[in-house]
Amino acid sequence: MTIHPSAHDPRDIYKLLIGSVVPRPIALVSSLSPEGIRNLAPFSFFNAICSNPPCLCFSTGFRPGSGQAKDTYENVRATGEFVVNTVSESMAEAMNLTSGDYPAEVDEFVVSGLTPVASVFVRPPRVAESLIQMECRLQQIVVVSNRPSGGALVIGEVVCFHVDDRIIEQFRIDPDQLLAIGRMGGNSYTRTRDRFELARPNVSPTPSPK
Repeated sequence: MTIHPSAHDPRDIYKLLIGSVVPRPIALVSSLSPEGIRNLAPFSFFNAICSNPPCLCFSTGFRPGSGQAKDTYENVRATGEFVVNTVSESMAEAMNLTSGDYPAEVDEFVVSGLTPVASVFVRPPRVAESLIQMECRLQQIVVVSNRPSGGALVIGEVVCFHVDDRIIEQFRIDPDQLLAIGRMGGNSYTRTRDRFELARPNVSPTPSPK
């Protein structure tokens, strides 16, 4: 089957995309409105970008019907700060509760029962239950498309990592302790328990011509 996106409903292309790009890590992003209202929302269009400086990104969509921006986008754009909290298996149901399309005045920490804890360098709180919390300052926002079902790429620099002592040794994270989950298509998620290793090829440098 060959599919041309321009010939189909964007909602169908969304289903195709999230079923094809799998598994996707989940960023549980905490932010604050300029008025100080807490917001917590999960994003699976999320990844690391570089390590010097440490930067990551997530994409927040514009609502399919209205094209209205989500609260996280508005908060980060206004304040320039956010926290990315890693989602482990034990947090899955609480994380899912934060994904509802709540009014801006609703505090998803309260909805989910997750615990806010003060950050060190940014104003938005961290999620105490998360085993890895990354305080971020906004670097830039790239609006890829502001049409309904469009999206904006939010790029942030990690200014502080908070890692549970039980899961880290010599800067290496123990995946058996982290037990992160990922997003598949539809309502499906995946665990990270079944893994295998492949050593990267050791390629000798090509000799310089004499």
